[in-house]
Amino acid sequence: MKNDITFKLTGRYALFTDPLTRIGGEKCSYHIPTYEALKGVVKSIYWKPTLIWFIDRVRVMRPIRTQTKGTKPLEYGGGNSLAIYTFLADVEYQVQAHFEWNEHWKELAHDRIDGKHFEIARRMLERGGRQDIFLGTRDCQGYVEPCRFGEGEGHYDGIKELGFGLMFHGFDYPDESGRDLLCSRFWRPCMRKGVIEFPRPEQCTVLKDVRPMKAKKFEPGRDFSGLAEEGLI
Repeated sequence: MKNDITFKLTGRYALFTDPLTRIGGEKCSYHIPTYEALKGVVKSIYWKPTLIWFIDRVRVMRPIRTQTKGTKPLEYGGGNSLAIYTFLADVEYQVQAHFEWNEHWKELAHDRIDGKHFEIARRMLERGGRQDIFLGTRDCQGYVEPCRFGEGEGHYDGIKELGFGLMFHGFDYPDESGRDLLCSRFWRPCMRKGVIEFPRPEQCTVLKDVRPMKAKKFEPGRDFSGLAEEGLI
């Protein structure tokens, strides 16, 4: 089954952080993109509840540079506040990802059609994505286009190994994990010759329970089930 895509991801600014620290205060980006942020990019290119996207690896093409900017974020109680955000500047990555069928939604088994979702994802990638692309936050617009992973010269190709310490990996959502619990994952990434290999979510050993959460349930004739009968998904 064809189920993988590779693409170039670029943007003027990026802000990759742990979402649990997003509430209030000043923000400082990780030096590399998180698994969850890249998964959000792929889902903006193309996504259906029938499948789950997995990020395999990312290649850092340009030097890691930061830029501090004054911002006026919205406050939860209304109005704006003043804050200093530290963004990544002038970023470019090569990303490889693949999808697998979501076995937890058995009511959508009829939509697991070999080749269908791959061809749609490929077309959406060529068009720059089905939805807007963001690099960690809506303030940072991103752009995608097809590429061959490993092509071109990257800034860190000659560096044998570079570690980044404990870092946010992603969330375990009930519809993908099968548990009625939202859980955050952490890991210790290491970049080798510019490439970071991501472990699968179930391979992460540092976990933190966030809160109870239930997955959405689909009903025959409604939601995506009805759309499938009409050939819309």
